[in-house]
Amino acid sequence: MTDNVKHPQIYLIFLCVLTFFSCKQGNKPDVSNIRLDIKIERFDKDLFAGKQKGIPQTDAFLQKKYTAFYDDYTHRMVGDQTYSNAAILSTLYKDQAYADLNHEADSVFKQMEPQEKALTETFKYIKYYYPKIRVPRFIAFISGFAVQTPIGDDYMGIGLDMFLGKNSKFYRAIVKSVPLYLSARFRPEYIVPRIAETYAREELFPQRDENHSLLAKMVENGKILYFMDQVLDGQTPDAVKIGYTEKQLTWCKTYEGSIWAYLMENNLLFETDFQKIQMYLSEAPFTPGLGEKNESAPKLGVWIGWQMVRKYMGENPKVTLQELMADQDAQKILTAAKYKPKM
Repeated sequence: MTDNVKHPQIYLIFLCVLTFFSCKQGNKPDVSNIRLDIKIERFDKDLFAGKQKGIPQTDAFLQKKYTAFYDDYTHRMVGDQTYSNAAILSTLYKDQAYADLNHEADSVFKQMEPQEKALTETFKYIKYYYPKIRVPRFIAFISGFAVQTPIGDDYMGIGLDMFLGKNSKFYRAIVKSVPLYLSARFRPEYIVPRIAETYAREELFPQRDENHSLLAKMVENGKILYFMDQVLDGQTPDAVKIGYTEKQLTWCKTYEGSIWAYLMENNLLFETDFQKIQMYLSEAPFTPGLGEKNESAPKLGVWIGWQMVRKYMGENPKVTLQELMADQDAQKILTAAKYKPKM
């Protein structure tokens, strides 16, 4: 087993501006011959049921069934190496907050057939483009808001407590550690997009250290979102893919030209100062310096990068998805995209 679990950041209406994009979404490849049937394993249910069976028996059962995930769960998500499995299980079973959280997760996710079906379709598309990938086990759990979609040796986790619905009473209680602009996205419909994004970022296309400039990061992020365009259901809203409210998405569409002009006028495309460029890439309630009364959308560099990549693929229809994802020349993509949104 690896030494650590990858904990990606919590990283989201299908309104196509160009006819090309509508065509692309409507003519996805036929994946009906790809054999795949994803099932989500319910570690959360098995763990809670163990409360009635005794800790030694439950510990042995969970170790055998969940192997690497169980070790990561006990020693990296809800505990650490200084505690035994038995001690961690005992602590959980005595904690009323754990029982309450488990009850709500079980009420929201009595069964997960919709998510299983959607994950199956998404990973069929991923396998179509990348046939050699290994589809991981998918394991549902709750961890007290420790992590949302962790990846380990042979699994991808689904932290159900971070998908309960934006009005969950628990999110109002943790607002100091998880602000409302983030927990507003903790909804069931975000599960498959977040899994697809995490898998793309962590397994298929990890960030490259040499990509330092804002332009490089914009294109890098834009390619991830374009990849999501291709592998998610065509009805997945753009807002859900990038993590915007509908108001933020509309703001970006309305001011796309002004955002681009701001980046150009301030010579930001080739900026490499980490602190400066993070302002245009990171999660936040808004982007400082753009818009009035803090009404701008956050991570505008990511949004513009996405539109740039979409435009590039529209202008260069012979470029395959695999070629796009492998291309590290951000300047070439910008030039070939002929990206000049109108003010």
